[in-house]
Amino acid sequence: MQKAGAAIIPVTPFQQNCTLIWCARTMKAAVFDPGGDLDAVAEAIREAGVTVERILLTHGHIDHAGGAADLRERLGVPVEGPHRDEAFLLSNLAEAGAAYGVTGARDIVPDRWLDDGDRVTVGDLAFDVVHCPGHSPGSVVYVCPELRIAVVGDVLFNGSIGRSDLPGGDHATLIGSITRKLLPLGDDITFVSGHGPTSTFGHERATNPFLVEGGLYGME
Repeated sequence: MQKAGAAIIPVTPFQQNCTLIWCARTMKAAVFDPGGDLDAVAEAIREAGVTVERILLTHGHIDHAGGAADLRERLGVPVEGPHRDEAFLLSNLAEAGAAYGVTGARDIVPDRWLDDGDRVTVGDLAFDVVHCPGHSPGSVVYVCPELRIAVVGDVLFNGSIGRSDLPGGDHATLIGSITRKLLPLGDDITFVSGHGPTSTFGHERATNPFLVEGGLYGME
């Protein structure tokens, strides 16, 4: 029996992967990283026929979090995550939106900050929270051990890693987050990143040039 469903909705001029994941039994869902274009997000929710019970943020950059305040008001559900070290970014979303051409972005304080080892639920599904600083200081990754999937934000990409030259970023910290916290979770885990196609931890372990050879900067 299928246990879950998912839809990826590219949003904002950055084509960020806003992800809708739901429990097939309860049809309860979570929206990960609603950076903007909320009408498209609402349409995906309608087409899936699900009830959103929470909004989950991987980190505080504009293309991931700019629409969270408005979506919280539309749906009447809490915003959870990221780690509290993202507070300086989440309090600057409106200004960042104006600078990057993302319309309607609003500052936000989450209803719940998340720490390493926390757990969030989506219907019958459970996601473990892994604090993975480096791209930004409070980035978190959501891992569902049962489904062998993860939502990683801009920590890791298919063939690349997140930028570490933005405020609060650090290359060595990012590499450490990936190699010590994510890759040990299993080569078979499929992940959705903030931009671009999905991949697996095993594929990136074997082929990602930033992990195999090391590197200076990533993509987003």
